[in-house]
Amino acid sequence: MEDREIVDLYFKRSETAIEETDKKYGRHCYCIANRILNDEEDAKEIVNDTYLKAWNTIPPNKPTSLYSYLGMLSRQLSLNKYKEKTRKKRGGNAVDIAIYELENILASESASDIMDKKYLGSVLNRFLGELPKKSRMIFIRRYWYMDSISAISKTFAISEANVKITLFRLRQRLKKYLKKEGIDV
Repeated sequence: MEDREIVDLYFKRSETAIEETDKKYGRHCYCIANRILNDEEDAKEIVNDTYLKAWNTIPPNKPTSLYSYLGMLSRQLSLNKYKEKTRKKRGGNAVDIAIYELENILASESASDIMDKKYLGSVLNRFLGELPKKSRMIFIRRYWYMDSISAISKTFAISEANVKITLFRLRQRLKKYLKKEGIDV
């Protein structure tokens, strides 16, 4: 079933929408949640929460890419769950480290005070669009999917040192790009 047809089912408030969503995107949502939470039961719970969130947000939202929309919902819910679970302790796992790496660039007070999230999102999309495909994929694997350095290394058949250097250079490039776009970091 096409995304458009599934979204139409949501608009009709048909429970079939959830079934079709699960058939087509259940594994996608589960993989995102499990990669962030590293817990099968929590990941399954996040998938169900993703469907509930989709049910409650479609309508009024009418996503053109259900894949991306559900991925975003699953990721947000997973990160919230992750923060809840690790509130009292700070670990050194891949998610903590990935968040920390970007925190120094994106979490500045002036950026959040001056620019709204949509503008920052559009700037990030333009930045990613200008990167070579391999660099863009490494950046997305690390900061969207929260892959570990070793997982990225294996995926792209490059050394872990090369991944670290690439990510460092991409963060520096992003910092310059944000400044160029008028976002103080």
